[in-house]
Amino acid sequence: MRKTTATPADVARRMVGIPAQPVRKAGHAMESRIPDDGSATGTGADADDAVLGVIAGAGPVSRTGERPTVRLRDVGPDEQPRYAPEWLELREPADAAARSMELLDPLRIRLANLPGRGGLAIHDLGCGTGSMGRWLAPRLDGAQHWVLHDRDPYLLHFAAVASPRAAADGCRVTVETRRGDVARLTPDALLGASLVTASALLDVLTREEVETLAAACAGAGCPALLTLSVAGRVEFSAPDPLDDEIAAAFNDHQRRGGLLGPDSVTVACEAFAAHGATVKVHPSPWRLGPENVGLTAQWLRGWVGAAVEERPELAERAEAYLAARLAACAAGELHVTVHHSDLLALARPTGGV
Repeated sequence: MRKTTATPADVARRMVGIPAQPVRKAGHAMESRIPDDGSATGTGADADDAVLGVIAGAGPVSRTGERPTVRLRDVGPDEQPRYAPEWLELREPADAAARSMELLDPLRIRLANLPGRGGLAIHDLGCGTGSMGRWLAPRLDGAQHWVLHDRDPYLLHFAAVASPRAAADGCRVTVETRRGDVARLTPDALLGASLVTASALLDVLTREEVETLAAACAGAGCPALLTLSVAGRVEFSAPDPLDDEIAAAFNDHQRRGGLLGPDSVTVACEAFAAHGATVKVHPSPWRLGPENVGLTAQWLRGWVGAAVEERPELAERAEAYLAARLAACAAGELHVTVHHSDLLALARPTGGV
C-alpha cells in the first residue's frame, strides 16, 4: 500500500467535507488572460499556449482595479471571497519555510513575562485557512486559545477544523472564530490578548488601518507578530531584461486604492514605534525551486497578471515573458526568490512589566 502524507487542508476536507471552491471561467470571476486588445484584468499561461486560469488570490480578480485580498472590512452580501483555499494551501509550505525563526526567541521571552499569564490568548487577523496557527502554536509553550479573525466564514470554518490541538509542550490549544473588520479594531476587541498575529496582511492594508492596528495593540499591551509582508523585490536565477519592469508594475498595482503594498513594513515600524513599541524586522523570503513548481507557476501568473493590469502596454511582451518563465519552471530550471519581511512589535505591557 502506498503511504501518503495528508496536509491539514486534506484532513479538514475529509473531516467535514469542505469542497474546493470552484474556479470560475473568464467573464465570471476567476480565469484571466492578456486579451488581444492589450487591456487586462490578469493573466495566466503555460509553456504551450500562455493561457491558463489563476487560482483566486494568486492574481487579479475580474473587477478592474480591485485587488485579490481577504480584507477584514464590511462588504455586501454578494461579495465573493478573494482567496481560494487552494491558493492558501498551495503557498502554506513555502510560507512555513520562510517565516523568521529569529523572531521567536524575543517573542517567547515577552510572552513568558506577560503579567498575570495563565495561558495565551492569541488573535490571528485575516487568518485564512489558519496556516499561521498551524505554524506558530506548536512552537510556543503553554495552553493557548486562538481567536481566528476573517471576513470569510468559509475560510473561518476551514481554519477552525484544521487548527492544531497541542502546544510545543503538549498543552491544549483551543480556537474560536470571529468575523471582523480591521478598520475598526480597538483595544477593547483585544482585551486580554497575549499576542496578535497575521500573515500576508500588512501589505493589503492602508496607512490608517496599520495605525489603527498599532494603536489597538498598544492599548491592549500585547505584542504583534506580522509575517510575510511583500518587500517589492524578486530575484531570478536567470535574469531577464523585463524582470524590473514587471516588478515595478506589480508594486504599483499593490499600492492601488491607498494600500501599502511593499511600503507596509516601513509604515508599520513607524506606527508601532510611535506607540512606544520595540520593533524588530527580519527577512522571510520564499525560495522557490523545482520542488515548488505548482506554487511558482501560480505565483508567476498572478505576478505578471497584476503587472499587466497596472500597465496594459506590457501585455504583448509579458505574454512571451510569462510563457518562457513557465517553460523553465516546468523543466525544473527556474529558481526565484520572492522577498518578504516579518515584523515583531513588542508593545509596552499594560501591567507595567
